[in-house]
Parts: sequence; C-alpha cells; structure tokens
Amino acid sequence: MNIEELKQEIQKYFEGTNPCHDFMHTERVKNLALHIGKKENADLEIIEIASLLHDIARKIQDESKGEICHAEQGGIIAREILKSKGLEENKINKIIHCIETHRFRKNNKPESKEAQILYDADKLDSIGAIGLARAISFSGSVGANVHNPNVDIANTKEYSKDDSAYREYLVKLSKIKNELLTEEGKRIAQERHKFMEDFFTRINQEVAGEL
Repeated sequence: MNIEELKQEIQKYFEGTNPCHDFMHTERVKNLALHIGKKENADLEIIEIASLLHDIARKIQDESKGEICHAEQGGIIAREILKSKGLEENKINKIIHCIETHRFRKNNKPESKEAQILYDADKLDSIGAIGLARAISFSGSVGANVHNPNVDIANTKEYSKDDSAYREYLVKLSKIKNELLTEEGKRIAQERHKFMEDFFTRINQEVAGEL
C-alpha cells in the first residue's frame, strides 16, 4: 500500500478537528508506534497503517458529544478504505483490531502486539512535554485558569474554569505510566512522567514566589 496516498486520502477526516486530536497527533502517534514496534519486533506495516487510521472518526465522536465511539466507528470507516485499496483480508482484520481497541474501553482489550503498541503510543502522546502542551492548549480553549496549585479535583468538572492542565494531570495524566502494555512503552512513560512531575513542582514553586 502507498502510505503517502493513504495520508492524502484521509486528510479530509481531520479538517476542523480539535488541535489535540488533529493529524499532527496522528503523525506523532505513528512515529512513536513505529519506534516501539522496532523495539518489540512487531509488524511495522500493520502498525503504520493502523496508526494513521486510528483517529479517523474522532471528529464524528466530538460532534456526537461522545455518543459515538471513535474507535468503533473508525474501524468501520477504515475497513471500507482498506478494502478499496485491495488489501488482503487478514491484514485488514489485524489493522481493524488495533483501531477498535486503542481506547481499551468496554473490555475491548488490545490482544495483538501491534494493538498494544498503538494503545501505548496513543497514551504516551498525552504525557510528557507534548502531553502538557496539549493539556494547556485544551484548557485555554475552555477558558480554564492558567494554574491553580490548590485545585480540589473532587469539586471540579471538565470543560470549566477549573479544568486546567494541572487538574488534567492529577485526574488522568499522572496515572498513565501504570497503564501501558509494552516494555518500551513503559520505559518511555517513566521518563515522560518524571518531566511532568518536575514541571508541576517548578510551577508550584513559582506561583508560591519561591523561585
């Protein structure tokens, strides 16, 4: 399959998507998944195609306000695209499994090595320096505070002024390092997690006037 042609064909699915899940996110996930795939001796062709298609229905999910699962719908759309390319059924099924399980919701577990790698790469893009950049961008889009070191997560909610990058870190991002499935993914997660810890230690000190 011609990867460049596939990339050109699917650009339309990302028009108007939230910057946190635009095609640049897809490219980052693809690059990271290929890196992990080489370390884990996985099928790089399956990984590359699945990575490019994993968020193809993200805009549909956002417009439905979460009623439609982008992993499930993405699998449906991706299957039609891959069939039109003449890809053999066995490869299509492997790619679709990666796409459908990359959220790991409703007990839809990534079973294959390639699916586990895509899951890890997608999660890793939400932590570390790039993860914080995404969280800060999102918090700005919903009008959240720049930083509140005393945030009480029990009394906050998403899409509000309290939905800062720090809240996202406390609620979700700090837990991701313990959720990964591959050895290389776990290694990278430890480094990215440490960066976030150091960042929030520093920003809390600056806010307190200590630095």
